[in-house]
Amino acid sequence: MADINFSSPTLSPELRAAEPSAAAGEPLRWDIIELLFFAYRDFVGDADHELEAFGFGRAHHRVMHFVTRYPGLKVADLLDVLRITKQSLGRVLKQLLDEDYIVQKTGNNDRRQRLLFATPKGEALVAKLAGLQTARIDRALEQVGPAGAEKVRQFLRAMIDRDDPDKVLEAIFRTPAAAAKE
Repeated sequence: MADINFSSPTLSPELRAAEPSAAAGEPLRWDIIELLFFAYRDFVGDADHELEAFGFGRAHHRVMHFVTRYPGLKVADLLDVLRITKQSLGRVLKQLLDEDYIVQKTGNNDRRQRLLFATPKGEALVAKLAGLQTARIDRALEQVGPAGAEKVRQFLRAMIDRDDPDKVLEAIFRTPAAAAKE
């Protein structure tokens, strides 16, 4: 692993002039950017380690998560949620179907629809991964308390593009209390 220098970088006047700013005259929020990078790395790292044993990666995790949380999710909606190509989803979906982590059924009203459901095997894996991630979240929230936890939720919701027509995001944004209970 390469050494990382954590001292504040000194930029030449040319680079400083070319560096974008968050708003006119405001400095960039390097500290928050880097904290988000490291928080994401560690948040997904717990699950990544577990997924390796199955030959799965983060794409598998995301598919399994949303299929488990939203039974009957349409393949088309899953593509919207994940913002990946059909080809990328197809590869991951095939493996999850072949290994009996999810099942695919046709829609009742529209036979062209492909609806996805987690199997008990898939639900167990998602519960294990969510348990690892929940433990990390709980450790962090203990440090900020209940009021801080709500601020974290507000911050994360504010980071997401609100004009995204995604049905899953609509459910999350519907009520802050509902999101907190799930």
